[in-house]
Amino acid sequence: AVSHYRLFPKALGRLVAALGVRELHLALTQGFWRTRAWGQPPLQAPAGAELWVWFQPTVTNIDKAWKELSNILSGIFCASLNFIDSTNTVTPTASFKPLGLANGTDHHLLRYAVLPREVVCTENLTPWKKLLPCGSKAGLAVLLKAERLFHSSYHSQAVHIRPICRDASCLAVSWELRQTLTVVFDTFSSGQGKKDWSLFKMFSRTLTDACPLASQSKVYVDISPRNKEKELLEVTPPPTSVHEAVVQGDKRTYAVYDLLSPSLFNTSRSLNVQLKWKRPQDSSEMPTPVLHAQRYVSGYGLQTGEISTLIYNTHPYRAFPVILLETVPWYLRLYVHTLAIITKGKENKPSYIHYQPAQDRTRPHLLEMLIQLPANSVTKITIQFERALLKWTEYPPDPNHGFYVSSSVLSALVPSVIAMKDVDVEQSPLFTSLFPSSDGSSYFVRLYTEPLLVNLPTPDFSMPYNVICLTCTVVAVCYGSFYNLLTRTFHVEEPSRGGVAKRL
Repeated sequence: AVSHYRLFPKALGRLVAALGVRELHLALTQGFWRTRAWGQPPLQAPAGAELWVWFQPTVTNIDKAWKELSNILSGIFCASLNFIDSTNTVTPTASFKPLGLANGTDHHLLRYAVLPREVVCTENLTPWKKLLPCGSKAGLAVLLKAERLFHSSYHSQAVHIRPICRDASCLAVSWELRQTLTVVFDTFSSGQGKKDWSLFKMFSRTLTDACPLASQSKVYVDISPRNKEKELLEVTPPPTSVHEAVVQGDKRTYAVYDLLSPSLFNTSRSLNVQLKWKRPQDSSEMPTPVLHAQRYVSGYGLQTGEISTLIYNTHPYRAFPVILLETVPWYLRLYVHTLAIITKGKENKPSYIHYQPAQDRTRPHLLEMLIQLPANSVTKITIQFERALLKWTEYPPDPNHGFYVSSSVLSALVPSVIAMKDVDVEQSPLFTSLFPSSDGSSYFVRLYTEPLLVNLPTPDFSMPYNVICLTCTVVAVCYGSFYNLLTRTFHVEEPSRGGVAKRL
């Protein structure tokens, strides 16, 4: 149970205690992370809304608790999470292991769902900011101006709750709430070809002070040298300190601004971090990550099709396994006998495979595989499907827009190019908590591919409209005439006798 609400938001604390939640991870994302252009994502999430929860073993009815939880979170974050039901919920067996303390990993206590159509907007950001101890009144959250954040190429806000050890002996356990916000500003296109940026240019605001409740408040600026030229970047004002760390297998240099340092706000009451390039920079792309993937749907017509997933391992000499999780809606009937995994022209047999077939209008397909990726290779996974015919009442208001298939999930321990020492891990608590690593030789990565947009056979919805109009017209005319004939009484009036003038 949560009993300390000085910093922890009461809405989430009571939710965790009442429904027996052991871990909760919610992400609301607008846009898609372009791995080849932007490099390895720090904390990627699929487009739309993603929710995965581990429940306590004491919860008797997991499905009931899952439905209550999604409805309550829908109210807290003003999102459409109430549309999560059995048709888009799965129970993975190998992916999404607990990130906090876990005595057992009984996967029956896990639920995972994605809503790819969810649109993220200001109404989702406001309740997210209210969960912060200082809200958006002080600290780093002052920068979170909605019109600036949503006028960007990628926006992802997340909430992670997990149990952690309070000390080294782990005698006491605490609840950890981590709120993350990932935004990609396209400053190169909006800044007339210049890559210079500042906090004021991006957010239209500057930092004024740290949150009074914060025990640590820092700004990290990545000033890692590229092409071994160290004197290209210049940051102003001078940073409090410079920190080196190995993040996701790559050595990075960070300029650190400690907002709790009294010397930082001495000259002026605002901090506007600026980064300038000493020479004009070309639009050079980021180095391609070791592991990246893409997915697309192929085929023609509205009967059959094929889902293809390409997984790239660009490491020059190391092979490693990857867990692939596919969730496909029930109205795409998968032909599992057509599943083919090809690497370098040869068949690649998965060492673990779990398939749960869909049931119409009840549950989706679930396919999990453990695939070995050889060094410097591309692995292509294809599976054919057939489109089902829906009832006319099951179509959304815009059926010709298409139907979304949620992203594939790739989980892997990627080998690191640079060996990390244990000393580095101890000195960088921020990066070890954001990027968990089992040892120095590898780091954990969870990637999401693109969501798919599939067209289904759609009836001509103008025809029912025409039929309804015609039927209503015919019924109205016929019914009115028959009703008049049946209910009206007719009297024959004899013409009164009189002269010609009177008759006229």
